[in-house]
Amino acid sequence: MSTIGITSPAFPGSAFTRPARSTRLRLTLRGRRVLATLAAIPAVVAISLAMISGGSALASRDAGTPAQSFSTVTVSFGDTLWSIAETVAPEADPRDVIDAIVRLNALEGVSLEAGQSLAIPAEYDSSR
Repeated sequence: MSTIGITSPAFPGSAFTRPARSTRLRLTLRGRRVLATLAAIPAVVAISLAMISGGSALASRDAGTPAQSFSTVTVSFGDTLWSIAETVAPEADPRDVIDAIVRLNALEGVSLEAGQSLAIPAEYDSSR
């Protein structure tokens, strides 16, 4: 017995002649705009939340530092942070005292004005 196989001839342009090509994704101008908008929404939401919650930290009603944790000194003409540090805490390193005074008073520099009131940390106050 013999077997006869029938095959259909490949026609030009049919799917049997060549494998299907993969197509590239092409976005129109409108598609690009939609994609950019969808990608930007999380960033806009995050920035908005940061702005809203960041303002509440500035407006908090914290009691601040208790009055017993520091004393005040009025700056005289010719006083420097170094001389004040040596006066209020003669046994401590003046650099440490100056650093604590600057941090407590939120000073931006080392310039002082006569009549200015400075808070002195209680740990360095020699009058106590």
